[in-house]
Amino acid sequence: MKKNIIAMNASIMIGLGSILAAPSVHAESISDLQKQKESIQEKRSGVESNISDTMKKIDNLQDKQMTAEEQIEAIEAKIAESSKKIDAKNAEITETKKEIEALKEEIKVLKERIAKRNEVLKERALSFQETGGDVNYLEVLFGSSSFGDLVDRVGAVATIAEADRDILKQHELDKKDLEEKQNAVETKLASLQVAKAELLEIQMQQKQQKQEKDALVKKLRQQTKEHEDVKMGLEEEKENLAAQEKAIKSAINLEHQRLAELEAARKKAAAEAQKRAEQEAAQAAAQAASRASESKKQSTSSESSAKSNSSSPSPSLSSSNVSQVPAVSSGTFTRPSAGYVSSRMGERWNKQHAGIDIAASGTVPVVAAADGVVSRSYLSSTYGNVVFVTHSIGGQQWTTVYAHLRSRQVSEGSVVAKGQQIGIMGSTGHSTGQHLHFELHKGPWNYSKSNAVNPLNYINI
Repeated sequence: MKKNIIAMNASIMIGLGSILAAPSVHAESISDLQKQKESIQEKRSGVESNISDTMKKIDNLQDKQMTAEEQIEAIEAKIAESSKKIDAKNAEITETKKEIEALKEEIKVLKERIAKRNEVLKERALSFQETGGDVNYLEVLFGSSSFGDLVDRVGAVATIAEADRDILKQHELDKKDLEEKQNAVETKLASLQVAKAELLEIQMQQKQQKQEKDALVKKLRQQTKEHEDVKMGLEEEKENLAAQEKAIKSAINLEHQRLAELEAARKKAAAEAQKRAEQEAAQAAAQAASRASESKKQSTSSESSAKSNSSSPSPSLSSSNVSQVPAVSSGTFTRPSAGYVSSRMGERWNKQHAGIDIAASGTVPVVAAADGVVSRSYLSSTYGNVVFVTHSIGGQQWTTVYAHLRSRQVSEGSVVAKGQQIGIMGSTGHSTGQHLHFELHKGPWNYSKSNAVNPLNYINI
């Protein structure tokens, strides 16, 4: 019974029809399966190469990101140093402004002193105009009462003249000192302000450089994430190809087993027929010897019996050994579940929707759309509970995908029949409500889903 089930599963998986089909047809199917396996191996090798290239790109991006981050740290250190220098210049400017305030007080005192001297000088000038200059000094001298008085008066006049000269000289010195102090302080303040402006300009350039490096790091991180997403997709594609290769190998092995079962059954049936013929011939000869009068009649009866026995079917090939399957629709593929089409294949949310969505409420069985082998059955971050089935139909490989299942009822390597239940409709993974996301790929599934075709062109839903 177990051998008959294996043979039946092989027939289901590769869709080759009756268990009694001609060996040449099955040999051709094995050749097709072998070609599909080689094609999958080639694609798998290409995917592995793409993964390697993507990893190199990720490493390169991460190196650039690390370099940019190190440069940002260096720029931040320079900005901090510039801030310290700016703070120092601000402190110097503050001290210089204090010096200016103190100088203002000195200037105020000098101005008062100069103003007083100006008054004295004005009085001297007025006296000169009124007396004609030196006449006043002569009057002072001639008005002396004695020689001693004359000497005293001459000394007094000399002292007054010297005092006037000192006033004028000090006046000039004070004015010059005032101008020098003003110029020195103003020059110092201007120099500090220029230095501060230069530091601010340098810091602004440094901040601009940091912004550019920050933008570069952000861009590199985004590119790294995109490449990591591609890498994850390629790794998933690699796993699917490996699973499909395993399924094809299983199909080839099952077909070889089925052919071996058929050959063994054929030989057994031939041996049994030959044995029955020999037994009947011996029995006919014995009967002919004992009953010569009825030999002709017995011989005829024996030949009729031999023909009847040789045409009877082998018990091992009885149709009672073939298990029943659910009723399915005609055509290559049957609808995978009940419900209505809630979303079609095409552009959706700025992304390519590579299949159709079938929605229904309650507990809704999901069935295999065609005979095949379960290449993958697992929980995906995006598909949720998902089942991949690999089909070989007329020498063409197909892949069907059943996503967002509430539960899965088949495991990898399982042979499934068209219409056989494989899960329950659900809303796992990236899903917004209970539905079946169904994809049909003419060939193996890949990350870019370039082999996806519209299921509505192949299935009546």
